[in-house]
Amino acid sequence: MPFGEYQYSLDDKGRVVIPAPFRDFVEDGLVLTRGMEGCLYVFPLDRWKKIEEQLVNLPLTDAEARAFVRFFYSGAHKTRMDSASRVLIPPPLRLFAGLKEGGEVVIAGAPGRLEIWSQERWWKAIEEVLAKPPAPEALKGLVG
Repeated sequence: MPFGEYQYSLDDKGRVVIPAPFRDFVEDGLVLTRGMEGCLYVFPLDRWKKIEEQLVNLPLTDAEARAFVRFFYSGAHKTRMDSASRVLIPPPLRLFAGLKEGGEVVIAGAPGRLEIWSQERWWKAIEEVLAKPPAPEALKGLVG
């Protein structure tokens, strides 16, 4: 599982470098899509195939399920790293995540995925956790 956080700049073509510790995780290709809290999720292709299987099994009669699939799946873009270990973030996803050419980007590891954040949104999300830490019951059994 990828972990850690790295800061890079988005280049003038909308590309960002995948940090060296994360490259093996996505070396066979990846899918970028909208994530929660205004970030982008990056899934390796094998993980994305499992997610697709779960999405296709959501009930079509459930409006919330349809809305989530629309949000999550319609934003998905399959891609690969180029020879310089960069990935192109499509304009609609850059707009969604508040990423600007030349702007600072945080790439963070998470269980089963990477997350790409604008630096501003990343620190806001971290500050929100610090301001309201998870209840001890939510963390029970995590460490110990």
